[in-house]
Amino acid sequence: MRGTIFNPLKVEGAHTSHQQTKRWLSAMAPKRSTRASSTVTSIFDQNKIQEMKEAFTVIDQNRDGIISKDDLIDTYAAMGCLNVPKDELDAMMNESKGPINFTTFLTMFGERLKGSDPEDVITAAFKTLDPEGKGTIKKEYLECLLQTQCNRFSDEEIRNMWAAFPPDLGGNIDYRNISYTITHGEEKGE
Repeated sequence: MRGTIFNPLKVEGAHTSHQQTKRWLSAMAPKRSTRASSTVTSIFDQNKIQEMKEAFTVIDQNRDGIISKDDLIDTYAAMGCLNVPKDELDAMMNESKGPINFTTFLTMFGERLKGSDPEDVITAAFKTLDPEGKGTIKKEYLECLLQTQCNRFSDEEIRNMWAAFPPDLGGNIDYRNISYTITHGEEKGE
């Protein structure tokens, strides 16, 4: 897969607004877009825009209509992340050329989604781990790969992934659902 992609697998907990806040913070993480977003309304429907407005309001801790570094620190602290590296916060803030109001926030998130690999590309990557073509991967196998290869997942990230995508009773993971969620931001059927 190319570049850094929005990764809902690293979302913790089962509380929806907590998950959404993590998604929005992830969307602000450093990434340089090669093209500007033409219109955010062509990317998001009204329900998604309202959802993002709610997330913006959660992150805008001081309610001044602008997301600041202090807002990010407070939001991370509210989620239990007390030691976010300064350079990571700076990189998030530097994604915008100016203040991060709601329109800027929406545009930034739209650019992140445009930079994700398409669903079929992500699914094809998973299929290389599924030679029998069942549409599933054994939990133990995927966990081993994620903890020993490339950008290794921590134990906490693995727990968060299984909370977001629990295996079935046979210990299988439906990778098509994961691919869908990465590209669409929610599970099929929601």
